[in-house]
Amino acid sequence: MTYPQIVSREEWRIAREELLAKEKAATRARDALNAERRGLPMVEIDKEYVFEGGDGKATLLDLFEGRQQLVVYHFMFAPEWDAGCRSCSAFLDQIGHLAHLRARGTAFAAVSRAPYTRILPFKARMGWTVPWYSAYDTDFNQDFEVSLERDGETCERPGMSCFLRDRDRVFHTYSTHERGLDGLGSTTTLLDLTALGRQEEWEKPRGRASALGAPAGSERLRYHDEYED
Repeated sequence: MTYPQIVSREEWRIAREELLAKEKAATRARDALNAERRGLPMVEIDKEYVFEGGDGKATLLDLFEGRQQLVVYHFMFAPEWDAGCRSCSAFLDQIGHLAHLRARGTAFAAVSRAPYTRILPFKARMGWTVPWYSAYDTDFNQDFEVSLERDGETCERPGMSCFLRDRDRVFHTYSTHERGLDGLGSTTTLLDLTALGRQEEWEKPRGRASALGAPAGSERLRYHDEYED
């Protein structure tokens, strides 16, 4: 194995400051990219999807749990598989406490093509509590391009889709797949994918920090057992 070069503390400090300048430039570029993402147009969902979850049948609107936004993780789990995808399982393992997303009016759910009777025992085995729904016998996975037909077979790929709700109207605002999931998993990175973002005063477009009629996102931060919801 080849290790990094050994240098003095002063040499390390100079190299670190050079890298820090590039890291700050990358942060500014990421902020600009997130702002451009929040500026994307959206598409109204007019198809009625019926999922199955822990409480029985559910519509896409039900997955919002009454909140304004929804982040869906497209978990690879084909109907014929006995267990979910290993890489998707590793991703779901890193999802933090959902209270912090919910405090910003954002619901999170996993959706797979496998029947719920296969999802439920695997979810119990993994010890997950995140909402997880079956899209079995629906076009949901195909419509959001995570189940693709290749050479006469249906292939799965991971993805993330974001939705915005205006009363009973649901809009698709963003999707990403495969390598687009790199670096995601924390509350802030998931919020960065949504139309309302982190809901901070410094974010653009202006005005979305108050979209929920509440203080800026960071001002609403609490210990996860202190949120009212």
